[in-house]
Amino acid sequence: MRSNGKTRGTTKTLVILGAGTAGTMVANKLRRRLPKGEWRITIVDRDDTHLYQPGLLLLPFGVYEPKDLIKPRDRFLPKGVDLVLGEIDRVDAEADTVTLADGRALDYDYLVIASGTSPRPEETPGMAEGEWRRSIFDFFTLDGAVALREKLATWEGGRLVVHITEMPIKCPVAPLEFTFLADAFFEEKKMREAVEITYVTPLEGAFTKPVASAHLGSMLEDRHIAVEPDFYVEHIDPASKTLVSMDEREVPFDLLVTVPLNMGADFVARSGLGDELNYVPVDKGTLLSTKHANIFALGDASNIPASKAGSVAHFAMDSFVENFVDHIHGRPMHHLFDGHANCFIESGHGKGLLIDFNYDTEPLPGVYPYPRVGPLGLLKETRANHWGKLGFRHIYWTMLLRGIPLPVPSLMSMAGKETAGPST
Repeated sequence: MRSNGKTRGTTKTLVILGAGTAGTMVANKLRRRLPKGEWRITIVDRDDTHLYQPGLLLLPFGVYEPKDLIKPRDRFLPKGVDLVLGEIDRVDAEADTVTLADGRALDYDYLVIASGTSPRPEETPGMAEGEWRRSIFDFFTLDGAVALREKLATWEGGRLVVHITEMPIKCPVAPLEFTFLADAFFEEKKMREAVEITYVTPLEGAFTKPVASAHLGSMLEDRHIAVEPDFYVEHIDPASKTLVSMDEREVPFDLLVTVPLNMGADFVARSGLGDELNYVPVDKGTLLSTKHANIFALGDASNIPASKAGSVAHFAMDSFVENFVDHIHGRPMHHLFDGHANCFIESGHGKGLLIDFNYDTEPLPGVYPYPRVGPLGLLKETRANHWGKLGFRHIYWTMLLRGIPLPVPSLMSMAGKETAGPST
């Protein structure tokens, strides 16, 4: 591991790559902690459009319009942070320099990589060929969600397949949510009997953790949704509209809603900073690069064994800020992140669930965030959870992005959780 970043004169420079959820929170929180006379903060992104990604799931069902999900990035950055718009070409970690595609170079003393993850349909043979946005759709992009909404509005039924290519993916419960919402959507349109729904996943069951997987699997069964587990797609035959697995199983479809392979930013690979999926290897507690002592990676850009979800970036932020301040002053980093994540799961008909977990503790039933009073139920369908998910959009824009503390613990707490499994 290299030594800390070099100092250029009396002012040090922090460069943040990515002005999404994680990068914007870092800019806000560290601008308050780093003296303006001693630190310059620069944040880089390809455009000035911030997308509220959790809303993409609901857009195909008419809950949101595209205008509800996008705002200018610079609106959420504090004074004293420079926003640089441009495509990132590469990072030279030996020279402490970021080069943009147009040739501009940004020197840094410390670097935070918060460039996220994105779907890559072209990585699966047949996925992006011929039937893309005709009978094969995604919903993790704004264009994809809009195209899927238009398809659902006129689709007359048949075999709907909801498919996950490979883990990890952005928001691992989102495909389940889409499946539940589709079931309710077709039921409300009085055409559910005309739709056969199959959930195809590389996991052994509905989710990664046993208690939640059993609970969510039962919900799929109750809705007459078939599950095809341990399915690793080898290719898609667009002519016959068939998913084909590595072990030669076949799943036909009339409408395929897929989550393509997710990968980190290409500049991470060009810079030699990533693993095979372009995620930056870091210490899972401190989020510091395992190779460079002046580079951190946050949010979806890192390889930590946690959900690639906005809640992870949010909960990691408090410990990261304390660690960063300690690190630049040569002190040990003792504020270790525990992998805390929580996710609302829309289940249709105005209800939803909530799961809360971390590196070591799986989702358990109970209440959140306060013992006995909740008001949100864990692994339980309630209207409060549904409204909690819808209400979070306001919290996201007004508080979370701006780094304003929320009244929930950053580290996972067992308070309010039941350890004997879900009640029957």
